Amino acid sequence: MDCLFCRIVAGEAEAHVVLDEPDVVGFLDVRPVFKGHVLLVPRRHVDTLVELPDELVVPLFTAARRTADVVRTALGAQGSFVAMNNVVSQSVPHLHVHVVPRTKGDGLRGFFWPRTKYAADEAPDYAARLREALTP
Repeated sequence: MDCLFCRIVAGEAEAHVVLDEPDVVGFLDVRPVFKGHVLLVPRRHVDTLVELPDELVVPLFTAARRTADVVRTALGAQGSFVAMNNVVSQSVPHLHVHVVPRTKGDGLRGFFWPRTKYAADEAPDYAARLREALTP
């Protein structure tokens, strides 16, 4: 497989998985805008939103809605930013929804996304908190 996200879904590439459902997998972005930044992907390889089959629309966007809620409760964010790119600025050609925790005054302006890094031991903690909150 040459698709990084397909390898993550298959368990062949490392990721801090926070959501593992029949149709959708969520994991921490390795270059987060803010800590707790989650990427949600359909298990089935789909390049862009235009190609997303109807039967995956509800599972993907239900997961996005739940994750947007959970970043507030699990991470103490005031809100979230939910977005996706299609082809342009899509660094991995596998459809993914960004769910970014937001706090008033966090510095995010428009579509300029500053990136941050996790300290060596932080990503597993953020992933565990989100995974616990996303588990039904």
